[in-house]
Amino acid sequence: MRPSYLELHNTGELKRRADLAISMLAECRMCPRECRVNRLEDERGFCGIGHRSVVASYNPHYGEEAPLVGEHGSGTIFFAGCNLGCRFCQNYDISHDGNAGVAAEPDQLAGVMLSLQDEGCHNINFVTPSHNVAQILEALTLAVDYGLKIPLVYNTSSYDSLETLKLLDGVVDIYMPDVKMWDSAPSKQYLRAKDYPKWAQAAVKEMHRQVGDLTLNGNGIAERGLLVRHLVMPGGIAGTDKWIHFLAGLSKNTYLNLMDQYRPCGEANQFAEIDRMITAEEFGAAKVEAKKCGLTRLDERDDRFFQRLLKKSH
Repeated sequence: MRPSYLELHNTGELKRRADLAISMLAECRMCPRECRVNRLEDERGFCGIGHRSVVASYNPHYGEEAPLVGEHGSGTIFFAGCNLGCRFCQNYDISHDGNAGVAAEPDQLAGVMLSLQDEGCHNINFVTPSHNVAQILEALTLAVDYGLKIPLVYNTSSYDSLETLKLLDGVVDIYMPDVKMWDSAPSKQYLRAKDYPKWAQAAVKEMHRQVGDLTLNGNGIAERGLLVRHLVMPGGIAGTDKWIHFLAGLSKNTYLNLMDQYRPCGEANQFAEIDRMITAEEFGAAKVEAKKCGLTRLDERDDRFFQRLLKKSH
C-alpha cells in the first residue's frame, strides 16, 4: 500500500500544512496546553522544546509490537521533551529534559528518516511527537523529495489537540496512541494534566476516523490503521476497565497492546500507591476484561513479563 502522504506531497498540500503548522509555533498551540509561547524565537513552554525538535536517539527498534517490527525493525526516532509530565515515565531523562539530544534542522531530521529507510526499516516511528508536529511536517516535505516512501507511525501519549491531528490527516499511516489515565484526578496527580482524559478520548476517536482499524500486509506488517497501547498500573489506577470498554465501543477490531511492564521509574517512588510493580493477577484481570468486551486483537507478546519471571524462578 502506497503511503497517502506521497499524494499530498504531489498536490502541494503537504507543504501547505507544514507551513501552517510552523506558523502555529509563533504562539504555540500545537497541543492542549496551548502555552502560547513564541517557539519560532526559541521560547520554551511546558514541553521544553523551542524552534527545532531535539532528537534523543534513532535506530531500528525490535522491541515494538510485532506488526511494526517485522524482520528489519521499526525505524524509531525518539524526541526529547514532552507535553505531559508523567511522574512514572520510563524515559524520564529524555522526556523531562528538552536538551537531552541534538537539535535537528529540517534537512537533518529528513536525513534521519531516509537513513532508517535505507537500513530496511518497515516504517518511520515518531516517538513522543505531539510537540514536534510542525517540525516533522517541515522535514517530511524534504524527505519525500529524496525518496521517502514507507509508512509513518505517530507514537503518542495521546495528549493531542484535534486541530493538530487534522493537519496529519492523510499524512500519518499508523496511529499508535498510548492511553494512560481515564479519570481526571489521577491525570492531574501523575500526568500533570487534569484534562488528559477528555483530550485523549477525543484524540483516539479522531485517529480512528482518519485511519480505521489496523490493516496488515501479506507478511503481517502494519500498513495503516490504529494500534492502541495501554500500560496496566497498580491498583487499577489507570482505569484499565474503562479504557477497554471505550475501545471496544470504538471498534471490536481495535488492535490493543495491554502492557505488563510497569515498574516504578522517575518520581514514582514518591507515591506509595504506584511504587510497586503490578501483579500477575492484575494483568490477568485486564486480559479477561478485554476478551469479555470482544477485543480479540491483543498483541501476541502479552504476558511476556510474567513469563520471564517464571523462567527465572526455575
